[in-house]
Amino acid sequence: MQDTRPQGAAGPLAGVRVLDLTSVIMGPFATQILAQLGAEVIKVETPEGDNMRHVGPMANPGMGHIFLHANGGKRSIVLDLKHPAGREAALRLAEGCDVLISNVRPQALARLGLDAATVAARNPRLIHVSCCGFDQEGPDAARPAYDDLIQGATGIPWLMQQYGAPEPAYAPTTLSDRVTGLHAVYAVTAALYAREKTGQGQAIVVPMFEAMAQFVLGDHMAGLSFEPPRGDAGYARLLTAHRKPYATADGMLCVLIYNDKHWRSFFAAIGEAEGLGRDPRFASHGARAAHIDAVYAEVARILRGRSTAEWRALLDAADVPNMPMNAPADLLANAQLRATGFLQDSVHPSEGALHTLAHPTRWSGTPPVRELAPAPRLGEHTRELLAEAGYAPTDIDALLAQGACHLPAGDTA
Repeated sequence: MQDTRPQGAAGPLAGVRVLDLTSVIMGPFATQILAQLGAEVIKVETPEGDNMRHVGPMANPGMGHIFLHANGGKRSIVLDLKHPAGREAALRLAEGCDVLISNVRPQALARLGLDAATVAARNPRLIHVSCCGFDQEGPDAARPAYDDLIQGATGIPWLMQQYGAPEPAYAPTTLSDRVTGLHAVYAVTAALYAREKTGQGQAIVVPMFEAMAQFVLGDHMAGLSFEPPRGDAGYARLLTAHRKPYATADGMLCVLIYNDKHWRSFFAAIGEAEGLGRDPRFASHGARAAHIDAVYAEVARILRGRSTAEWRALLDAADVPNMPMNAPADLLANAQLRATGFLQDSVHPSEGALHTLAHPTRWSGTPPVRELAPAPRLGEHTRELLAEAGYAPTDIDALLAQGACHLPAGDTA
């Protein structure tokens, strides 16, 4: 298949074609990053469309805000994969792709005839990436998984309660989905590199549970790292109830006085070099870690004595790390995000003016695509993608008549 992206589109993955069978957040987040890195992404949707199309707010039906922010730079084709002709169309698309990525449970994908072995028979160079809940070698292989469930299973609500929440709570972001999505991105890019050396594709499983277990246990295995244990689970600095934005005389401020130099500079700036600066609890990283509750409580007491603006000026002059406590609305006007071009203003052809997010990295030689094509309407590119896969116009008409594929609502051409 030819690369049909707009002329001038670039990125380190230019020329790579991805068949995207993902939905909701984990998979679309990953494949949009691949699109930002220059890959051509073909989004295969059911006739109902990705669930995130229907989560508001939205300007028009089927174009929810989360969908818009996770599906830029992709083309949408609607295929009924349970229909034999729809499945065959997906396989023909896969023949011309470098990567197939899905977050359908592997068992369901096999029933559809789109498992790694079946697809490899049509395209042995294909990299088949299955994003799923659990590693397929374990007893939970077939269990369903969602962000909330994986957060709970890997200890996030427990940690929130240890931190001081009145009851267990999930992190208020799709943490498991996005962490796992990043694992999927590097799996794809590393597999493409391996294929350059071997000429062969391969099957990769990217499991949410194991990805998040690595994420959590890396910080919090603590004393349980040892056998017999040398203490309880939990990294004390992250779990102290005083690890939070500090109240100032007129607001809030995020401050992290971390290493020995920071502490010396902080005590000098507030006139405590001979006072608290001599306190053995503050003398070293190890001492501070052993008394972290008391250390952070003392900082909280001190910060209440001046205004936020006074503290920012004093701490900046002393080179002590600090940042304002922003709300999402503050980020839209953030000077750093605007100056770097990460936060952009664009106009979607059907949804109007939007704030959009660029790729956060900067490259000297093969930069990511800074402005992606807008997130597509459901089935917007069905005809053109089937034509690229070798279907004649009459064949496409037949597929439409059979219900194996669909055009956008209202489209008849």
